[in-house]
Amino acid sequence: MADSPKWLKVVAIGFVTGTIMFAMTDRDKDAAAPRQAATVPKRIDIPSLDLKAPLMKLGLSDDGEVELPPFEKPATAGWFDQSVVPGDEGASVIIGHVDTKTAPAVFYRLRDVKKGALVKILRSDGKTATYKVDAIEQIAKDHFPAQRVYVDDGLRLITCGGVFDRKTHEYLDNIIVYASRTT
Repeated sequence: MADSPKWLKVVAIGFVTGTIMFAMTDRDKDAAAPRQAATVPKRIDIPSLDLKAPLMKLGLSDDGEVELPPFEKPATAGWFDQSVVPGDEGASVIIGHVDTKTAPAVFYRLRDVKKGALVKILRSDGKTATYKVDAIEQIAKDHFPAQRVYVDDGLRLITCGGVFDRKTHEYLDNIIVYASRTT
């Protein structure tokens, strides 16, 4: 999408965001009020990567895109609060940066996680949701698999990857880890 006109990028992002929000709204169509989780994820642990990181809530930005953790907190990942709390039924999404301008960030080694590795999410209710990695995918950002990430059941860990475009100051791909619940 780096060579596409700006309006085409806006249309594509709007379509993906609209699809996600439609799917999520349709799932909760009988709810009278927006869903607010009393329980939230507090920390992610990936033992095989020796990764332990705090989690913060992420929502939607004013332009309808999923927020990212602030670059000022490179060791923190974020849970998208429009997805389910890890450990509950449905899609749960956690996002983290791969790096900053000067150093690696929380998901720098995410591309190295192996199929079968465990991912543990510690929740505010004292429970731990444990997942097993099913697949790791590197995919162009303009082919982002919104259905598989935001609707299909399981945990999704997302960061940037692939080639870094110095003109746009962004990576061209996403690294997505798909995991299914074990407990």
